[in-house]
Amino acid sequence: MTTPSITVFGSINIDMTSRVHALPRAGETLHASHFSIGLGGKGANQAVAASRMGLPVSLAGWVGSDTLGDFARIHLEKTRLDLQGLHVFPQAMTGIASITINEDGENTIIVAGGSNMIITAQDVTQIENVIRQASILMMQLEVPFEAVLRAATIAREAGGMVILDPAPAPAHLPDTLYHLAHIMTPNETETEKLTGIRPTDDATARRAAHVLMERGLETAIIKLGNQGVGFFSADEAGFIPPLQVRTVDSVAAGDSFNAGLATALARNMPLGESVRVAAACGALATTRKGASDAAPSWEEAMTLLEQQPHVRIEKI
Repeated sequence: MTTPSITVFGSINIDMTSRVHALPRAGETLHASHFSIGLGGKGANQAVAASRMGLPVSLAGWVGSDTLGDFARIHLEKTRLDLQGLHVFPQAMTGIASITINEDGENTIIVAGGSNMIITAQDVTQIENVIRQASILMMQLEVPFEAVLRAATIAREAGGMVILDPAPAPAHLPDTLYHLAHIMTPNETETEKLTGIRPTDDATARRAAHVLMERGLETAIIKLGNQGVGFFSADEAGFIPPLQVRTVDSVAAGDSFNAGLATALARNMPLGESVRVAAACGALATTRKGASDAAPSWEEAMTLLEQQPHVRIEKI
């Protein structure tokens, strides 16, 4: 039997992170208590997070031909990732994310996409084999729509599952993308931008999910932060209450959530249980500082769920 595998196609950035007492207001200058430089980008973060969950993971994406691109490759080569899908754009700048985090773990992020933003549908043909070999393709929206659409089409044709994290969320997604993606995983802000509905509980999450499904999406998973997470498909719907952890940094939560979700689904776990695993991974990521460095292992996620057995699937 073939071992299930995951391919992540998306952005590769270098994160420049400042930690402050409070997030700055317009026109305000603050002194950071700490500054760091590390690997980032939702594509790289989700790939590294997924690689810690025990299944084979490939990363497909582009960096620039600059010092930061070299920095990214060096760090990626230290992981368990298959990097046959990692490419370099000559004379391009590697993506950069400027991140500010306050003492409550809240953050603001400004991204200069660089090489991520010049990927075309034609470029995606260079990573076609990496996409076709995967059981699950994970993607985000930090690369151009045409590249995302082409990659999703290839995965669908090969019989793979497509999980799309619609972040950063635009006001409008191409209708084709709703039909190509099997699952979308927006948070509260992204859900509101896509549907016009701000989800605050299971009822409003269900309303928003129905809007997405009416556009052609098979399954909507609505992340509600410290309120939990709802999942909705034609066959089932449910709600996972929040797990209780001590949050220090929320930067890696969403990417770790998606990594846990993809890994659980690749292991043939039912949708509800997969979302529960994803919630545990997202919660654990908030207990540590950093982006990809904060991602938990499969064993850590299982331990957290065992410690909080009351966090069960509530059918809705």
